[in-house]
Amino acid sequence: MYAIVEIAGKQFKVVQDQKIFVNRLKDDEGASVSFDTVMLKDNDGAVEIGQPYLEGAKVNATVLKHIKGDKVLVFHKKRRKGYQKMNGHRDYLTQIKIDSIL
Repeated sequence: MYAIVEIAGKQFKVVQDQKIFVNRLKDDEGASVSFDTVMLKDNDGAVEIGQPYLEGAKVNATVLKHIKGDKVLVFHKKRRKGYQKMNGHRDYLTQIKIDSIL
């Protein structure tokens, strides 16, 4: 069984007991969260598709930890002009574990 759910503005394919990284959530570590923006649910070949979301479908998860992602370097250069600029950033992420798909 899997589901496609929208979490913090992005879509994820989730399976029970899976650990994924999503954009930073406001909830504390160890908190239980539920997402009701389920777009698709597949139960052994029985596929349900929402318009845009399924009514009554829910994904329950637990917040494991808050971390910072890998550094992403952004480099700008204009050739033959002597212009170079280097910037970078690290995204704030939350690791969650999918408990159940209802």
